[in-house]
Amino acid sequence: RYYMTDILRGELGFRGFVYSDWGSVDRLKTFHYAVETSADAARQSLMAGIDLNVDSAYQTLEEQVEAGKIDMEYIDTAVRRMLYVKFALGIFDEPYGDAEEVERVVRCADHVALAKEVADESAVLLENNGILPLDLKKYKSIAVVGPNSDQTVYGDYSWVRPDTEEGVTLYQGLKNVLGDAVALRHADGCDWWSQDGSRIAEAVAAVEQSDLAIVAVGTRSTYLGRGPRKSTAGEGFDLSSLELPGRQLDLLKAVKATGKPLVVVFIAGKPLAMPWVKENADALLVQWYAGEQQGNSAADILVGNVNPSGRLNVSFPRSTGNSPCYYNYYPTDREFGNDRGGSYEEPALHYIFEKPYALWSFGYGLSYTEYKYGNCRVRTEGERIVAEVEVENCGPRDGKEVVQLYVRDMISSVATPVRQLKAFEKVPVRAGEKVTVRLEVPFSELMFTNERMERVLEPGEFEVQVGSSSDRIHFREKIRIG
Repeated sequence: RYYMTDILRGELGFRGFVYSDWGSVDRLKTFHYAVETSADAARQSLMAGIDLNVDSAYQTLEEQVEAGKIDMEYIDTAVRRMLYVKFALGIFDEPYGDAEEVERVVRCADHVALAKEVADESAVLLENNGILPLDLKKYKSIAVVGPNSDQTVYGDYSWVRPDTEEGVTLYQGLKNVLGDAVALRHADGCDWWSQDGSRIAEAVAAVEQSDLAIVAVGTRSTYLGRGPRKSTAGEGFDLSSLELPGRQLDLLKAVKATGKPLVVVFIAGKPLAMPWVKENADALLVQWYAGEQQGNSAADILVGNVNPSGRLNVSFPRSTGNSPCYYNYYPTDREFGNDRGGSYEEPALHYIFEKPYALWSFGYGLSYTEYKYGNCRVRTEGERIVAEVEVENCGPRDGKEVVQLYVRDMISSVATPVRQLKAFEKVPVRAGEKVTVRLEVPFSELMFTNERMERVLEPGEFEVQVGSSSDRIHFREKIRIG
């Protein structure tokens, strides 16, 4: 009750209703062993402030009210909260939707186009030695291999089956984009979970007959309650190692051994440790579970119809032991003595055989063009920090750059990270042109919770960092506030 009623309703002023996760009220009995019966679980939850329950425990409430175990006041309060939300949403004014609208709206042309745009904007190019975008004049045939090469991966809790016709796989997307211009060969080579390597030779043969290999690896995730098939990610599916599951790394190494150019497409819902890919792939494109248009989007990016502009929202560790791996660490986590890490030849402090920092850091991502930052100005205006920076597209292609502003509190009574992202802006910049990007950070964003659990802004010096990723800071300037 302290959290659900005293804090949520009393301190924070929340007027809506609270409902349980599936089965969680009854799990006070079956999982947490905090009560003896489902009736006890229902009574404790209702009195704490859980208004709606999605298991059978609340079916005991009527009987408990009649028996005098629960005051009717708790029932009335829960109902009142739910009615308030329904009135606020206008449900009683227009209680029924128009069922005939479903087919007109669901998967209409505008929504499919939006799905494609989301996929285009979120893909992240992490490595590229110049092979991308593909010069199709160089390739008469391409091998598309890997366990995620011909599979639409929608992600955790998707209610769409992976094999539905709405989804476009990478292999299908390449066929759509390339048409008859380039011959495509396909082989999975291995699955995404097991130690069965019997089909790797089939994929290698396809690569050997082709001019280029595109290998799609990663994880699979499905909805937990709908018969998940060998998931390697998502709720309830954890990996004890962050290496590529199954024989996927073996597949990559076998393809590399053919001597053919290697482009890796990593389709997953979480980062994995892939130092071998960083060192050996000619290019690496990361595509999170990108929905039904994932294949068309990846294909358009690979051939250059779309210039990638996504940036990492999570850091990639170098190894399983290199985690947790994040950009906004505390000074005491890294900055001590020799924090550069070591090697097998020269073990050093911290991670003695490797660097303590990410393989690819938060905010990082490449483009098919180059951007130059200049003339950064930082000042305060009223109750906010304002930074303006010029971004010039020095390359041959139009693109979009993600300008990022981080802040470090230099001295604080409570430990704060070495940097925290406080503002960013994705801006289109035409080839050869220059734009000025303005980023604003309200002083309230600089507050933290002190030892008395109060939100405070301590006066002092703050360092403003402007860059293209958390590990590529182009400008630093300190300002004093308060």
